[in-house]
Amino acid sequence: MAREGIPFVGGAVLLSLLCWLASDWIAALIYVSAAFGVLTAFVVFFFRDPERTPPSVPGAILSAADGKVISIERLEEEEYLEGPGIRVTVFLSVFNVHINRIPMAGKVDFVDRRTGRFLVAYAPEASKENQQSIIGISNGSSRLIVKQIVGIVARRIVCYLKAGDEVTLGRRFGLIRFGSRVDLILPEGVDLRVGVGDRVRGGETVIGVCLPNV
Repeated sequence: MAREGIPFVGGAVLLSLLCWLASDWIAALIYVSAAFGVLTAFVVFFFRDPERTPPSVPGAILSAADGKVISIERLEEEEYLEGPGIRVTVFLSVFNVHINRIPMAGKVDFVDRRTGRFLVAYAPEASKENQQSIIGISNGSSRLIVKQIVGIVARRIVCYLKAGDEVTLGRRFGLIRFGSRVDLILPEGVDLRVGVGDRVRGGETVIGVCLPNV
C-alpha cells in the first residue's frame, strides 16, 4: 500500500474501533462501526501499490497511470517539445490503481506545479484549466511531458520528482487522490500502440515507441 494511505487507514480503523466500543451504550453505533470497516477496506483498496515489470521493448514509452484512454489529440507544444506533439489522455476512476509511474527513462528537466480549477477530469479543458503537476523528461534523443491533473473529486497531487532527477522506466513518481487524469504529451513521429477506449496499466502498457531521430 502507498504510504500516503496510512493516515486514512489509521483514521478509519480508529473510528470503527471507537464506535464498536461505544455500541455497548448506544447499540446503533455498531452499524456505524461496520460502515467505517467498509471504508477501511475501500481505502486499502484505493491505495494499493502492486509491483509492475516494464516490458523489454526498445524505445518504449509506457503508460504513466492505470485507466482508460479517453482521447488522443494532435497539438502544438512550443514551450518544451518546441513543435507538434500528440496528447494521450488516461482517465482514472476511483477503482483504478492511482500510483503514477515514469513513462520514459531519462532526466527530469522541470516540474511545474500549477493551481487551477477542479473540473471533471474527462473534460477537454481540464488539461489546461485544472490544478496539475507538469513534468518534462528527456533522454538525449526524445522529450515528453507528463501531466498529473486533478478532477472534481481529486484534490491532492503527490509528485516526488524535482528538476535534475535521473529516472528509470516504470519507477513510481507520485499519485493523485481520488479519481483523476494523466496526460502524456509525446513528440510527433512516435509510433502509437494504443487507441481511444483501451485499458492501460501504469509501468506496463506500451503507449508508443520512439522511432529513430524522434
